[in-house]
Amino acid sequence: MSLRVRFAPSPTGYLHVGGARTALFNWLLARKEDGVFVLRVEDTDQARSRDEHTEAILHGLSWLGLDWDEGPYFQSDGVERHRAAALQLLEEGKAYRDFSDPDEIRAEAERRQKHASRVARERADALPDGEAEERAEAGEPHAIRFRVPAGETRFSDRVHGTMRFGNTDIDDLVILRSDGTPIYNLAVVSDDHEMGINLVLRGDDHLSNTPKQVLLYRALGYPEPEFAHVPLILGADGKRLSKRHGATAVGDYEEQGILPEAMRNFLALLGWNPGDDREVFLEVEELVEAFSSERILKKSSVFDTEKLEWLNGRHLAEMPAGELLDRVHGRLRSVEHADAALLADEAWMTRLVDLLKVRSRTVDELADGALPFVRTELVFEEKAVAKHWEKDPPAAEERMKRLLEVLEDTEWALDPLEEAIRGVADELDVGAGKVIHPLRLAVTGRQSSPGIFQVLVLLGRGRTLERLRNGLERVRAL
Repeated sequence: MSLRVRFAPSPTGYLHVGGARTALFNWLLARKEDGVFVLRVEDTDQARSRDEHTEAILHGLSWLGLDWDEGPYFQSDGVERHRAAALQLLEEGKAYRDFSDPDEIRAEAERRQKHASRVARERADALPDGEAEERAEAGEPHAIRFRVPAGETRFSDRVHGTMRFGNTDIDDLVILRSDGTPIYNLAVVSDDHEMGINLVLRGDDHLSNTPKQVLLYRALGYPEPEFAHVPLILGADGKRLSKRHGATAVGDYEEQGILPEAMRNFLALLGWNPGDDREVFLEVEELVEAFSSERILKKSSVFDTEKLEWLNGRHLAEMPAGELLDRVHGRLRSVEHADAALLADEAWMTRLVDLLKVRSRTVDELADGALPFVRTELVFEEKAVAKHWEKDPPAAEERMKRLLEVLEDTEWALDPLEEAIRGVADELDVGAGKVIHPLRLAVTGRQSSPGIFQVLVLLGRGRTLERLRNGLERVRAL
């Protein structure tokens, strides 16, 4: 039988990194084993489900490149099937009607130090034969509870091995609310059976649900799937990742300039390792080939933003500049004083991106690095001005004036420019940095940039000399 896995997000929020990691693991296994990846939206909580969340989840999966083979299915479409399963259990004596007031039951359970559901079961069992059916037919509101059998529930988990749960610790769970809507555990079992899911891979936070679902599988006579529970993702403080740690939604990282390839690479390493020292997987095919459920870790992983940005930088450096152009353009179109002609020059922009991508960790950083090149009016960093111009204006003026004289007659290529600029430093008997730093500030407005000779070649003779003249005027005015 071919592998069938699923990702089943709830549209009560956006696609968070934990869910994205679960989706990725399922997708990788499906691709590795030539299986089927099913997408199901668990929207039975109608009060909290939002269409915009569904759209954001679908967009996030598409952005990550996790194409689904079937779906998206919607859990709400199976409500009648869920009800039929609950009624089947009721008819077979594996469930019972609960007419109790929840608050009253909780109070009695607390007083008697018992599970609330055990109190509900006692009350249900104490009803005379036929009374529960009569009250139900009369329209009296009631829930349907699953009757948890005595004993122990065991199942095999690909990550944790054999799992054992004492049934005395499991409540008689509600499977159908008093309004006739199904509860999560029953709906999931019904849907997974209907869709032929034979491996349920999800987060450790669902582990407590699994014995309940295993009992439902067995009570309904359904074949049980395999299970695999992956470790939770923690923040740097060792606590479960949440908004207090910063961005947790996948869409936030897309907006910050993280590449989907890098995010996918990073998520794969949260709770899994390839068995060697590899960390960078530039091609998704490498991940598919390396991935296996046997190497999923039991220990929780820490979401390290620094590592994500490092990985993103590695992917940026290796990505062809042409594939980054649209992303960079999108961040530069609204820049004040941007040179429209340069932005429209695809060949020149490709050269710019090639120059910047090796020293950038995100697309946002890359776009920020592009600003001095595409602006018609430079913005000068105050610290750089103070250090390289204001500290000794006469010296800065002398060096920039001589640079201007020499560069006007220099061939505009890497080697001649380097030779000319280092020649000015030798002529003035100062280190090359004493000449290069005032020059860099004049032509970029910044203290740091890619290699100055490459910067000058890309800017071109006209723009470079114009900026150098303007910089010289600013120094003279100090």
